[in-house]
Amino acid sequence: MKSRILLLCCILSLSVTLFGRPMSDKQKAAQCEKIKAATRHAWEGYKKYAWGFDALKPISKQGQNWYGVSFLMTPVDAFDTFTLMGLDKEAREAKELVLSKLTFDVDQEVQLFEVSIRLLGGLLSSYELDGDPGYLTLAKDLGRRLLPAFHSETGMPWRYVNLKTGKTRDSLSNPAEIGTYLLEFGKLTQFTGDSVYFKTAKKAALMVYRNRSDNDLVGTIIDVTTGMWKNRESQIGARIDSYYEYLYKSWKLFGDENCHHAWEVSNKAIKKFLLTKTPNGSFFTRVNMISGKETHPYYGALDAFYAGILALSGDIETASEVQKGNFYMWTHFKIEPEEFDFKKDSVISPEYPLRPENLESCFYLYRMTKEDQYLRMGKRMIGDILKKCRTNAGFAEVKNVKPLQLSDSMESFFLAETLKYAWLLFAPESTLDLNKVVFNTEAHPLKIQLMN
Repeated sequence: MKSRILLLCCILSLSVTLFGRPMSDKQKAAQCEKIKAATRHAWEGYKKYAWGFDALKPISKQGQNWYGVSFLMTPVDAFDTFTLMGLDKEAREAKELVLSKLTFDVDQEVQLFEVSIRLLGGLLSSYELDGDPGYLTLAKDLGRRLLPAFHSETGMPWRYVNLKTGKTRDSLSNPAEIGTYLLEFGKLTQFTGDSVYFKTAKKAALMVYRNRSDNDLVGTIIDVTTGMWKNRESQIGARIDSYYEYLYKSWKLFGDENCHHAWEVSNKAIKKFLLTKTPNGSFFTRVNMISGKETHPYYGALDAFYAGILALSGDIETASEVQKGNFYMWTHFKIEPEEFDFKKDSVISPEYPLRPENLESCFYLYRMTKEDQYLRMGKRMIGDILKKCRTNAGFAEVKNVKPLQLSDSMESFFLAETLKYAWLLFAPESTLDLNKVVFNTEAHPLKIQLMN
């Protein structure tokens, strides 16, 4: 008996040595405070140097807009982050700016995808969290102005639409920019009682699904006027990622069985043709959608989201192996590159634009497993970001991860997603219940409500 107890003690001691002691509530709280301080720092930089602009340029200390006018992307994106963190002063400042200055009554062409996930998603989430009808009024106005983009021969949207005239442009789109409207437009249907929003978004997303190959894979570029694929490379990263995400989340948020079926079929094909196991963890490669043969063994920061959606959907085993690969990508290059060749360990695209997906997957895996390894992963990643990307006016993107070079940009999603997921990873679960909300792809929480 004594020898057995001694053996157990040795195993426990070795486990603590190798993996560290479980993170205490006090240590988690300290991480939360560090992230809240970083959030304040980023906002103070925006207020001082970019007030009223879409985003901050944290090195040159000036504001920048996406278009000829500002749509206040940073304050819209940041409001629910401030609210969740209990940053009441910052939330109040963002709200006052948005409700007093934001208008969509402008003769301006916008990119449908980015405006929907950042502005429409942000306004809807702000309304659900805050209750001010001003947010809903803005969301309804924006949604109405976006609908003409879907007036194509197939129902799949054009990439650009003019907010005043409804004029559209660019028929060569991709699954992400076609299928990432289900959550936002579904919420508009629930708030307005007008079914046209959800029906329109669902038709577009399922049109992509109907155009899948016999291998149940989709390509990267498709013509929305003909339904013909122009690039048949299949992958889970840029230009496809959130299409898959929204298929699953539409089922979770609204109970839509058609989207759930499309997710199940698609996820099975992804794991069959793309999932690649290596000694460093699992990665998703790129293949031809018709033949299923590998085209490029490339993987990157955007692809890292898939571990999170797998965890959320209940596939913890696969998710944990993919997150092992995600963390290897981060630690091997000291900060993850936008894209690398996971077979050669060589960088393809060297930038890191403050992306959230690796932290997002840590958040979901920790919530689903309660395993401390995901806290340690998150602590390492956010520690690198706050140390290496900080400027005296905010946080800067990385132009090149090796050697480290910064770039003069801080996108609004840094406040909407990266800092939010980092904080939620260490925050008490009571702060946000995943049985009651679903995040859109910009990390705006939306309340679960089944579609009638």
